[in-house]
Amino acid sequence: MRIAVTYENGNIFQHFGHTEQFKIYDVTDGSVTAARIISAAGSGHGALAGFLKGLNVSVLICGGIGGGAQQALAQAGIKFYGGVKGNADTAVAALLKNSLAYNPSVKCDHHGEHEHGHSCHSHDHSCGEHKCHG
Repeated sequence: MRIAVTYENGNIFQHFGHTEQFKIYDVTDGSVTAARIISAAGSGHGALAGFLKGLNVSVLICGGIGGGAQQALAQAGIKFYGGVKGNADTAVAALLKNSLAYNPSVKCDHHGEHEHGHSCHSHDHSCGEHKCHG
């Protein structure tokens, strides 16, 4: 299994679409066997799911993540755990112990706005079964 974590200075970066680095963990038999930090290579919101899929990532741990990015990850076959804060290594260890605290209904975390500067309520489609934070 390969796990990616949005990464900044040892911690989980809180905006998936703007992450500049991922920490990638290779896991075998429930233990981390290798870890490295990689650049997102300037990939934006739409390209990050494909970028991760190209790295054979099967799981993503992140902070805030919008609905479009969630759909792209699902289409790429990547399971994600959003709404996670704190140290990246600690989060991966918790995931491997099935004790990771995450928010299964995390959506946008943009103080009432999505990535493109409009509110959840202006979409042609639903923003989900929640309200944006704000």
